[in-house]
Amino acid sequence: MTATVLLIDDEPDAGELFRQNFRRQIRNGEFELVFVQSGEEALDYLGEDETPNAALVLSDIRMPGISGIDILENVKPRWPKMPIFMVSATAGQDIENTVRDLGADGFYTKPIDFKTLGQKMSSLLSGAAA
Repeated sequence: MTATVLLIDDEPDAGELFRQNFRRQIRNGEFELVFVQSGEEALDYLGEDETPNAALVLSDIRMPGISGIDILENVKPRWPKMPIFMVSATAGQDIENTVRDLGADGFYTKPIDFKTLGQKMSSLLSGAAA
């Protein structure tokens, strides 16, 4: 079964950028990528059920409305085993410590090292399927 990765980013071109960089994994059925442009859309997509509609979340931190931090604070307590990776254009130990303290499974700064991110995602998704 193909795992669903939820990408949350207010930048309209982010979805295409991630699809291009993960085209092999998507084509091979490792995961499908669902792209939403707001925290509100993300929470709606994940749903209210005991089992979320995604296996892994990639979220930008700074977004209008519901931020990536808000997503992390809402999602991790509900589904503690779901991997959540935070992405930011701003590097800094303070923000990295904050997201890790809130339970993020990884923190990546833009420009993203897609090879490293892809390896980590594949590892976590294959472990979740086992």
